Amino acid sequence: MSEFLTTRELAALLRVKERKVYDLVASHTLPVRRVTGKLLFPRKEIEAWLGAGTRGSAAEEAGEAVEASRPLVVAGGHDPLLEWALRESRSGIAAFLDGTLDGLARAAAGTCIAAGLHMPDGDGWNISQVEHQFGHEPWVLLEWTRRSRGLICRADLRRPPSRLKEARGLRFQLRQPEAGSELVLDRLLQREGLSRADLLPVDTVERSETDLAMAIATGRADVGLGIEAAARQFNLDFVPLQEERFDLLVWRQAYFEPSFQKFVTFCRAPALAARAEALGGYDVSGFGSVHFNGH
Repeated sequence: MSEFLTTRELAALLRVKERKVYDLVASHTLPVRRVTGKLLFPRKEIEAWLGAGTRGSAAEEAGEAVEASRPLVVAGGHDPLLEWALRESRSGIAAFLDGTLDGLARAAAGTCIAAGLHMPDGDGWNISQVEHQFGHEPWVLLEWTRRSRGLICRADLRRPPSRLKEARGLRFQLRQPEAGSELVLDRLLQREGLSRADLLPVDTVERSETDLAMAIATGRADVGLGIEAAARQFNLDFVPLQEERFDLLVWRQAYFEPSFQKFVTFCRAPALAARAEALGGYDVSGFGSVHFNGH
């Protein structure tokens, strides 16, 4: 017999799925060697590890060593580039992008492996809230991209606004309360000495950057706060007001799983930068930078 077990052989021995083995490796529970990018498990050390167990079968011990598997879902703020990359990478990770605050709630509830965030934080983005809520948990805050955010306007407006004060009297398209763009809107209003009472909101809200731009393109609203990429998709006027950093809050164990690694590998290839340039308003040069690492 070989001195080493493969991931598949160890999973069969423990009677667990291979994904559970990767969880055990990520939590430093198993003796393991990394050889040319592969995980190999020394047979004698694995046998000793099994012999040290005192609580039922090896599979039960393995199951207790890690939390229940989280669904392969990225939640949080909507971003067209992220949506595209998850799909194009064929990582098997699904997207449920229904707002930054929704993503935070799903991360805390254990119903996603990552959440996209763009919350104003003093002169920066995201860190204070993440530290407060996840400071003692194994979450990592990775930079996804920087985006240009501003006023998206109907192309046929006689006098398009150049700042929020000039949008008074125009039909303003809002997003859902959980959206990070609503947090950014409040900061920009405060910066200009305005409040939401100075806006003329339409009756409905839109739940994505793309839907907001579509509402303006079809004439349901005159103006809204969105990203440059969405404005360009519908050939709308765009007035930049803010560069924002969009981060991914990632469950640390999930980061090392094959699905997320496939996504990361894809994002480091030239295709992501080319797509970002084509969409417009993106800067992906900081992709992967760590802005927070929980205990």
